[in-house]
Amino acid sequence: MATVRTEGELLHVRVQPRASRDEIVGWQGTALRVRVTAAPHDGLANRAVTALLADALQVPASHIALIRGAAGRDKLFRVARLSFAEMQARLAAPAARTRA
Repeated sequence: MATVRTEGELLHVRVQPRASRDEIVGWQGTALRVRVTAAPHDGLANRAVTALLADALQVPASHIALIRGAAGRDKLFRVARLSFAEMQARLAAPAARTRA
């Protein structure tokens, strides 16, 4: 679920680390499900999720901040300069699904 903030929108993300490829699976309730190949160790998976979201949303990685959930599968990211509707539209595009 996204919440409007002056600093940006909040995006709930459910992460599956150590997957076979980096991809956005889709929405599961209010959470965006993603898979990343990185292991959940030393922040590698968090950085991979940030990069995947930045590519899919077409924003610099610096516009995406991990707010909560650094050590868990459920994470809350703040995305600057995009409304929730814009995020949904960009994530729905076929090119947003996987990262090369």
